Amino acid sequence: MPTTPVAPDPAAGTTPETTPEAAGSADAEPPERSAVRSLLRLWPYVRPVRTRLFSAAFVAILASCVGLVIPLVLKWMVDGPVAGRDPGGVWLGALYLLLLGVAEAALFGFRRWLVARPLAGVEASMRADLFRHLQRLPVAFHDRWASGQLLSRGTTDLMLVRMFLQFPLTFLLVNGVTILVGVVILLAQEWTLGLVLLAPVVPMVIVCSVFERRYAEVARRAQDQVGDLTTVVEESVLGIRIIKGFGRHRSQARAFASLARTLRGTELGKARLLAAIWAVIVLLPELTIGAALVLGTVQVADGALSAGTLVLFLSTALALRWPVESIGFLLAMSQEAATATERYFEVMDAEPESGGPDSRVTAPKQGLGTTARTKPGPVAEARTKPAADEGSRAAGLRFEAVEFRYPDAAPDAPPALDRIDLHIRPGETMALVGATGSGKTTLTALVPRLHELTAGRITLDGEDITAMPRERLRELVAVAFEEPTLFSASVGENVLMGAGHATADDLRRALAVAQADFVYALPQGVDTQVGEQGLSLSGGQRQRLALARAVVGRPRFLVLDDPLSALDVHTEALVEAALREVLAETTALVVAHRPSTVLLADRVALLSGGRITAVGTHQELLRDSTEYAWLMSGAEEADDGSYEHGDHGSYTNGFEDLTYAKEDR
Repeated sequence: MPTTPVAPDPAAGTTPETTPEAAGSADAEPPERSAVRSLLRLWPYVRPVRTRLFSAAFVAILASCVGLVIPLVLKWMVDGPVAGRDPGGVWLGALYLLLLGVAEAALFGFRRWLVARPLAGVEASMRADLFRHLQRLPVAFHDRWASGQLLSRGTTDLMLVRMFLQFPLTFLLVNGVTILVGVVILLAQEWTLGLVLLAPVVPMVIVCSVFERRYAEVARRAQDQVGDLTTVVEESVLGIRIIKGFGRHRSQARAFASLARTLRGTELGKARLLAAIWAVIVLLPELTIGAALVLGTVQVADGALSAGTLVLFLSTALALRWPVESIGFLLAMSQEAATATERYFEVMDAEPESGGPDSRVTAPKQGLGTTARTKPGPVAEARTKPAADEGSRAAGLRFEAVEFRYPDAAPDAPPALDRIDLHIRPGETMALVGATGSGKTTLTALVPRLHELTAGRITLDGEDITAMPRERLRELVAVAFEEPTLFSASVGENVLMGAGHATADDLRRALAVAQADFVYALPQGVDTQVGEQGLSLSGGQRQRLALARAVVGRPRFLVLDDPLSALDVHTEALVEAALREVLAETTALVVAHRPSTVLLADRVALLSGGRITAVGTHQELLRDSTEYAWLMSGAEEADDGSYEHGDHGSYTNGFEDLTYAKEDR
């Protein structure tokens, strides 16, 4: 079942636990993690802009090499014009230094211009792909993942990826080339001093490798905690009415503060690691520069080395200090980007819904018939009516030995739906009734393939829904859920989501069917923005708009999950009267909890324990099914699980009167 992070207990100081699927926690990482392998997965996005990136890297290398020419000019000035007391040569050298400095600055500015626009495009492309992919992922995926984790992957993580492509990716190469060229220059001038400056290379490599592994772990933990924090913020904002209504704002604030403190501790851990590597990387080059200065000064005093060469060594070493010191910073950014890339592709690697037929194995027809004959109870309509030709039996909406088990259910747990056989004839409305948890909503979700069957099959006019492209299936089937969802758009846009080809007349008709005429009294009528989640409207108003969205496209098949639960009795009566005309033109499956909704249907199916245990008209089930009469009466269940609480006949009398009253009206 769905697993989402929950707010921690502030007193306990615990952080929320998330499943590996939902959080992508460090515990779920493969044992041999490779930052390079992770970052190489960005290549398909980088490839279209590779020319700009390679050009920017070349320009940056050129700018760094220009910077390394400056020490050579200083050597020439010290050993030449300065030693020879030539003011003209000094001014000429100063002009060279000025030109080199301007050239270096201009080249770095040009590099930044080269990468800014294409990398912003890479980030936008990745974000668009992520959003499109999220729309195609099955409902089961969204049930498992916390929304804050998905949101952080589409915002913070992609920002880290863009920053990596913009800076560390280039400068890891640029700084490496700069260090290599600088070392060659130093060794060519005086190899003994060059070897002194190379002394810290081995310990720095060891320190960096240890740092990279530890920083990767803490960076992953921090990014997962950002996702958890985002989830709490989002849930608190969307549930602000509940929080205020129950006076829980202080406890929510404490829960948020606990998560924030946990994230703060993780970020401080990152800072400590970065400070340690920075201290080592800064200290070792400084020590070697000091040693080279002492050794070089002795050599200059002995006449074995010119003053200009010593100046070149020192200025080159200082020029190389930033490329060396930035290694820790660049490695940290690279690790964060690698972690962000892993988190991004955790979502992108999830298998989307297929557009057409899938490879799921369904039960053969022979087996279906055998199962239906051995199953107890009045399940299949075909067993209670005379034999018909194959075409009439296939028409309408048919469930054949349907089984469904949630993907995260325990292996030994019974299926949520077990061998469902049901036939809804063309133009017929079937009410689906059952106790809470019996599987009604799950069954309705199988028709538009929001979940995939475990076994069996569902057909629309004889065609297996798994053989249809999803686009066509969802054009044929319209749905309205018990908890209506509206988007931050206008009333008209929310309703017309139900049919892309619908016209203004269709919109007016749908609003009339749903008794949603209240929209015309809104400030801008159907163009009024309803706000996030439609919270500016009442629950009944949102439910009526959701019903209008379901009927606006005049679908051939209609699935309604208790569509009138939030309406008052007077509005419910008006909606039912208008809805009867719509139901007469379509084949409908309606989840019902109240007798008034049941009376919209031609027949009723009773779902109990994941199975269809009775099918018939409302009056037939009231007379023949104790469980159905109990559900409609609201009487209490006996301690032994039976429904013999009171006289069975007393259940039916009131409903018969209600039925006749409805028919008379």
